[in-house]
Amino acid sequence: MKSYDAWHIRNVALLGHAGSGKTTLAESMLFESGEITRRGSVEERSTVSDYHDLEHERGSSVFSSILFAEWRDYKINIIDTPGYIDYVGDVLSALRVVDTAIMVLDAHNGVEVGTETIWKYTEKFRTPVIAVVNKIDHDQSNFSRTVEQAKDRFGREVTIVQYPLQEGPSCSTIIDVLTMTAYVFPDGGGKPTKQPIPDSEVERASALHNALVEIIAENDETLMDHYLEKGELDEAEMRKGLTLALIRRQIVPVFCSSAKKNMGAGRLMSFIDVVVPAPVEMPPVPTAGGSTLTADPKGKSCLFVFKASSEPNVGDMSFFRVYSGTIHTGIDLVNEQTGVTERLGQLYVVNGKKRHDVVELAAGDIGAVVKLKNTHVNNTLHEKGDNLVLPPIEFPPSKVRIAVVSHRKGEEDKLGLALNHLHEEDPTLVIEHAKDLQQTILHGQGEMHLQTARLRITSRFKLDVDFTPAKIPYRETIRRRVDAMYRHKKQTGGAGQFAEVHMRVEPWFDGLPSPDGLSVRGIEEHDLPWGGKLVFVNCIVGGVIDQRFLPAIMKGVMEKMAEGPVTGSYVRDVRVSVYDGKMHPVDSNEAAFKTAGRMAFKDAFIKADPLLLEPVYDVNIVVPEEIVGDVLSDVPVRRSVIQGIDTDGHYQVVRVKMPLAELDGYATILRSLSQGRATYDSAFADFEPVPTQLQHKLHQDYLVHAHDEE
Repeated sequence: MKSYDAWHIRNVALLGHAGSGKTTLAESMLFESGEITRRGSVEERSTVSDYHDLEHERGSSVFSSILFAEWRDYKINIIDTPGYIDYVGDVLSALRVVDTAIMVLDAHNGVEVGTETIWKYTEKFRTPVIAVVNKIDHDQSNFSRTVEQAKDRFGREVTIVQYPLQEGPSCSTIIDVLTMTAYVFPDGGGKPTKQPIPDSEVERASALHNALVEIIAENDETLMDHYLEKGELDEAEMRKGLTLALIRRQIVPVFCSSAKKNMGAGRLMSFIDVVVPAPVEMPPVPTAGGSTLTADPKGKSCLFVFKASSEPNVGDMSFFRVYSGTIHTGIDLVNEQTGVTERLGQLYVVNGKKRHDVVELAAGDIGAVVKLKNTHVNNTLHEKGDNLVLPPIEFPPSKVRIAVVSHRKGEEDKLGLALNHLHEEDPTLVIEHAKDLQQTILHGQGEMHLQTARLRITSRFKLDVDFTPAKIPYRETIRRRVDAMYRHKKQTGGAGQFAEVHMRVEPWFDGLPSPDGLSVRGIEEHDLPWGGKLVFVNCIVGGVIDQRFLPAIMKGVMEKMAEGPVTGSYVRDVRVSVYDGKMHPVDSNEAAFKTAGRMAFKDAFIKADPLLLEPVYDVNIVVPEEIVGDVLSDVPVRRSVIQGIDTDGHYQVVRVKMPLAELDGYATILRSLSQGRATYDSAFADFEPVPTQLQHKLHQDYLVHAHDEE
């Protein structure tokens, strides 16, 4: 395969809601280019992308697929992305490295929720967008309604370039108002013939053509001058104006297709070649150091890893885009994040699971390499001495979580390795080893995301696992001051154990006065690993307890704080003042004082009006205006407090504080309430008191569980 320069490379991603036809459109594009000689289908499980068993089982994309098509001396790199927002990580990875997004809309269903969500990501990345209204042969196709919805959701930049002469099963002609040509397809689709626009459509097509020309001209002063002088723009001016308008996101050209019948894919690819910006035409990419990189094949070599996968009989594969220079087989590059020098062995370009060897890849191109042991997603590799760091992909925080338990004892290490592999390939799957909860918790973007992960664990790693509800990381504290003592006395025939500790336990807060009535000899403040503080005060007078035993007392207190008396949760924000006690000249030792300190703290804590705290999150619920009432009615049921409501275009953003106990599972509830049209993001806010009745129930459950374990 020949090498392409940055002027002859196009990088596009197929985006859109699940079921809009992205994979089928990709198949038609590969067929039109000659990369494949027969078009596969999703139903027959024979497409170039969607080649994993899991995708065959589900009948939809789960992973992004990297593809390419050689078309009229150009190379088009295509990334076919999943449509379900649970797999948003693959969408963001694609948007990070492509230069243009192709938003595929379903002519029957219009602009769907997944499309609306993905559009916001294209805004974040400032990615040029082309819209393709697919399935114009559907018996309930409505092209005009879909375009109006797109204009309503995405703005007046949405501009018709093509429209179907007729819709439904009899659809055979696409009117192109850019070229002012009618593309007439044979029965069943295929290669069209170019014909004049029918007389009945000339007026409509001319009006749309003029509107297109005006939009192109108004975004460039020079073109506007030419347009005002001549009343028209020539082909070169149209191309230049369209490319500039795309780069600036001042136009979203609308095409139409029936990917299943292979109608429209060829014309779309011609537009991609001629109009879609080449890597060298895109704005330079900023680096963390303040410099920029342009797609210069003669520059210093630099690439960015945006995706990782592991295939049977292949091993670990890293997918990358070359941002500068030209890389070749055997080149040594430094991983800026790890400092490790990686040698790139055989380079590949891929079409789904098929690999093609290449000798080199120039700036702007996308490729793959295997067996990079110390390189991961978001890593930058460059020539030695450059110190370049490209901006990382910012993956969204997780929305759901579940605890993962292995069926068989002794397989915990294997499970850990499996989970780490999943995270390596999909950074939106986050693993948490919660010591306080004694659980391994898997965080994801939605219920479907987690279930997919489970299927991968069982099928790929051959591990039987259970998914159980993740526990809530409660915290315990107290509300009043209590003095307590504990005498530990144990005689076992030889040397015994003896220790007596008197302590005061009280709630700690900034500005708390010195212990009333006690002589302070020393204060230790400890920031706890789980948040909050322990303030340990030495108030011993007269040597009733030797100073060397105080660390043991504090260690006993800390042991109990790591497993609080109310629910076994971490304790925070307390002050412990040790002010009296007794020793034995023979039987007193550190172990005895640690036990006495732990038990004195436990007794005092239970009497000090204990308070259970639960994690509360700031949640922003983005919901369409017409169903915001349903969401608002549901929020109070979840012990949540509405903080405010903001407007974001056609959406309302409901800001609430919601306990984690209610947030778990909320993704599924919200999807049901909104028919999948609402979404949310969340961030930890603080710990707040648990309602008294719920605290009592949780305490009783803890006591029963502790008794069962005994």
